[in-house]
Amino acid sequence: MREDCDCLREECGIFGVWSPGQDATRLVYFGLKALQHRGQESAGIAAADGGSILMRKGLGLVDQVISQGDIAALKGKAAIGHVRYATSGARDWQCAQPHLSSLDDAVIALAHNGTLVNADEVRDRLSRQGVRFRSDSDSETAVSLIGLKAVHLHSVCEGIRHMMAHLKGGYAIVLLCEDALYAFRDPHGIRPLVLGSLGKPDGGLWVVSSETCALDAIGARFVREVRPGEIVRISDEGLSSEQGTPALAEARCVFEHVYFSRPDSMERGSTMYGMRFLMGRRLAREAPVDADLVIGVPDSGLPPAEGYAAELGIRYGEGFIKNRYVARTFIEPTQSMRELGVRMKLNALHDSVRGKRVVMVDDSIVRGTTMRQLVRMQRDAGAREVHVRIMCPEVSWPCFYGIDTDTQDQLISARHSSDEICSFIGADSLAFLSLPGLLQCVPTGGYCTACYTGRYPVQIPQRLREGHFLAGSHPLFPEA
Repeated sequence: MREDCDCLREECGIFGVWSPGQDATRLVYFGLKALQHRGQESAGIAAADGGSILMRKGLGLVDQVISQGDIAALKGKAAIGHVRYATSGARDWQCAQPHLSSLDDAVIALAHNGTLVNADEVRDRLSRQGVRFRSDSDSETAVSLIGLKAVHLHSVCEGIRHMMAHLKGGYAIVLLCEDALYAFRDPHGIRPLVLGSLGKPDGGLWVVSSETCALDAIGARFVREVRPGEIVRISDEGLSSEQGTPALAEARCVFEHVYFSRPDSMERGSTMYGMRFLMGRRLAREAPVDADLVIGVPDSGLPPAEGYAAELGIRYGEGFIKNRYVARTFIEPTQSMRELGVRMKLNALHDSVRGKRVVMVDDSIVRGTTMRQLVRMQRDAGAREVHVRIMCPEVSWPCFYGIDTDTQDQLISARHSSDEICSFIGADSLAFLSLPGLLQCVPTGGYCTACYTGRYPVQIPQRLREGHFLAGSHPLFPEA
């Protein structure tokens, strides 16, 4: 986790379109715009016209990287795109996606969401075999592994199977070659991936996306999720599916429901907004407080704040105004500059909170420094009491599957009790939603809750976990 970061960063967003007769690149552009919340460091689009693959990628937001001229130049009946927040690899152009790899005289492009926990080991082995890498991105390792096997066996599907057999972690991937588009997902289903259709259900126009909100953005219809371990192939012959690796115990990332996914995205018939509203109601039952006003920290804290207020019959209102025209700042070398960055993005509403007992709801507490400042802003605005309520359990363990929390010593809940955190942030009270309470608010199924429990569905290699855990803190990793 970055030194200037006091939040859980989004991982990445991927989008792919197979749309003969339509402007595939423009559709991907709009899809990526809808997924911009998942990554703001880099963006890219690759398009295939049946004979070659052309690509444009770079550092920045989608609008900053992809111009209208690029859209016109990237012609093809199929295209894939990516928005990135780096959780693995350096933050430079070489790590921007999609990644390209040669298959004899052909080329494949790959866009990846997630993190591969044993990528370093596989990359070292490939390097000894003569494969040259341009970055330390695990996504480049994946595309190289696929390409090597696909050339040898003359089958992209076999290359994907080979990758799935050797690379472990949480991943959702779209892959483009000159005559087909592929979509596949890790065997636990940790990272999300959905399938949609454009036009008539049997019209042969298909879309894959990290979230359903991007399907809505281009007028596509949700069909189903890509199943854990499944390989979906789309070509002129239509859509086909095969199991690339056996599905394992379901372990969806529960933080997609808490924070990452856009509120209007859906999973198994429910919107993320509805789930977060229920989290707020459950939190109110578990940790009620006598107050005058409930506010949410924009944007993710707003739905649970509404639910909290509705459950207790307390007035819900705005306590902060968000400046939506402040770009994300990546270099904030001092604490004073970081605090200024928070104040540039959020400002307390004095008339709303002055003299009131305020309940402030947010999605999580990571380091605690931002929450401390938000509490202070409410007090400076005249709030008589500030009670903090968090819509998920304490984040105490690092994530290795695509979220930027890589060292336990940077997580305040790993080192301090709830009472100590309450004192540090200066709140009158502090409470977190319980894990059973959280799981009652999301669709039935298996979830990865490692950031709360330390129970990891995919084993973490020794050299990756070294230095990431507090000494003796993990019952499964006593040597950490």
